[in-house]
Formats: sequence, structure tokens, C-alpha cells
Amino acid sequence: MSTPDRAELQRIAQTVDTNRKRMEALEQQIGRLEQIRIEQVQTIETLAAIPPEGTKGAMIPLGSGVQIIVDIPSNPGVVIDIGSRVQAENTLSEAFETISERGEELSRLIENLTEEFNNLEQETLDLANIFNEQIAELQGPEPELFGNANEEPPPSTEAVPKTTESKPKRRKRKRGTEFTLDD
Repeated sequence: MSTPDRAELQRIAQTVDTNRKRMEALEQQIGRLEQIRIEQVQTIETLAAIPPEGTKGAMIPLGSGVQIIVDIPSNPGVVIDIGSRVQAENTLSEAFETISERGEELSRLIENLTEEFNNLEQETLDLANIFNEQIAELQGPEPELFGNANEEPPPSTEAVPKTTESKPKRRKRKRGTEFTLDD
């Protein structure tokens, strides 16, 4: 492989950053869609709890912890939003069917977005590995500590008494040379 150039490394880094931002957006979108799906399941369960003969004194939540007490007749009409703030009244069975179809569509959408997220994640990991390999290639091999392998290492300093406590050796990190996915 030829020596990587700076422009190519910048392009890879920008692509990784763009992919990371796209993955965050997909993750948020999937989260919102899963919340909607949970709401749909709850709606189906609530509609299923209505007895065929209706009920008296049912409490319907209005929001903010407020409920209204109503009598539900047998075979009640269910109003469903059909889009663009247009609502239509359906029978209970039609409402089940509509909500179930929407749930299936939503599940497929979540599945597609999850697959897109996984593909994007794999692409990002591959690019990050290529980036790291090219950085390592630019830095070249690590220098040998004692020069030539035939040379003897310098004499040990263990025989010399130490007057101060030795500090633990820290590995020096070269700043700006190692990139992670967070960079």
C-alpha cells in the first residue's frame, strides 16, 4: 500500500465523524419509534378491555393525571387519526385492524433503521481501523531501545544505591497521533 496522504486521512476522519452523527440520529429516531410502538400496544390492550356489551363508569385518561368517567355503549365508535389532522370514526374491529397494520409498518421501519444503524456502525469501525493502520504506517516502526541487536545493553544501575524513591514509570502518550471514534 502506498503512503497515505494527509487529505485521505482527513477524509476518513470526516466520514467517521459524519457516520457517528448519523448513528446518533438513527438511535434517537429508533427510540422515538419504539415509544410510539409501545403506545400502540397499550391502545390495542385498552380497546380489547372494552367488553362487547359496553361498560358504565369507565375512566378515560385526558392527560396530566386527569380522567373522565364515561359510559361506553356496546359496539362503540372509535375515532382514529388518518393523517394530516383528519380523523375518521371506525368500528372497534376496524380500529383493531388499522392499529395492527400501523404496528406492523412501524415494526418494519424500526427493523430497517436498525439494520441501517448496524451497517453504518460496521462501516465506521472499518474506516476507523483503516485510519489507525494508516496513522501507524505514517509513524513508522518503533525505534529500538538499544540500537543494533548485536550491541549489549547499557550496564544495569541496580548496583548504584538510590537516594530517592523512584516514581512509577509512565508511558508517554504522543498527543494528536492516536485517534479514536470519539475524536
